[in-house]
Amino acid sequence: MDERLKNIVLEHSDDIVKMWLEEVNAHKKNDYTSTISDEMFESTNREFVNVIFSSIEKQGLSSDLDNFSERLINLGWPLSYLTDGMQIFRRVVTDYILKQSDKIDSDYFSKVLRQVDGWVDPIINRLVNEYSGSWEHIVSLQRVALQELSAPLIPVMENITIMPLIGTIDTERAKLIMENLLDGVIKHNAEVVLIDITGVPVVDTMVAHHIIQAAEAVRLVGSRCILVGIRPEIAQTIVNLGIDLGKFPTKSSLRKGFQTALELTNRRIEDVQNNDEDIEQLIDSLDRE
Repeated sequence: MDERLKNIVLEHSDDIVKMWLEEVNAHKKNDYTSTISDEMFESTNREFVNVIFSSIEKQGLSSDLDNFSERLINLGWPLSYLTDGMQIFRRVVTDYILKQSDKIDSDYFSKVLRQVDGWVDPIINRLVNEYSGSWEHIVSLQRVALQELSAPLIPVMENITIMPLIGTIDTERAKLIMENLLDGVIKHNAEVVLIDITGVPVVDTMVAHHIIQAAEAVRLVGSRCILVGIRPEIAQTIVNLGIDLGKFPTKSSLRKGFQTALELTNRRIEDVQNNDEDIEQLIDSLDRE
């Protein structure tokens, strides 16, 4: 019985593929695949149904399933494309097998359903598991990349580095800020670190506490910390909360903080005004040479 049903499906695979493609294409107009080009959609559907038949023919799951689901993730296709496609395949194959029999009783109907479920369910499970595993791996890599970008330490001049902070600071991110700050201070041999909180929307007691801890840690490794980006509303909040930021300098802007950092490293910014006569004399000397 099982082998006979399998032969029916494989021998009439062209007809089943045609029916499956027609039903899948009908869904394209109203679902998530409507923005995908017709050429891409058609080629992906062909590959999908070939992978399904390959698994049925080999009487087991094919490695092609894993490769196919991984490619879909890289293309940005949703998991529902796989599950919907398999459910459509289940219906099409079941209907096709039943239409090949002149007499259908409940026993035969149940056997056909069990057989088709035995083909389809393992494929669905394999596709979902592989898709989920690959997706979780990609998300974990993206999370690491975002964490690295969420607390960057940028060397802008010898012995001076800047850490621009953007967004909400929670406990997990505060720990990352501390680690990057200390590692960067040692790596870049920084004497002064500017923590720019211009992009931090809210500075409450917890955020201020984390910043103070980070500044104190920087001091313990022999460097100084300057907090810049203190907006009026932030200053008012800090005062109302009674937060003591007196242990390290604070500035309203990055420009003022950078000027202070230069002074702390025995440097300063000087205005250089070019005199027209000096320029002409320089040009003349070059011509004579």
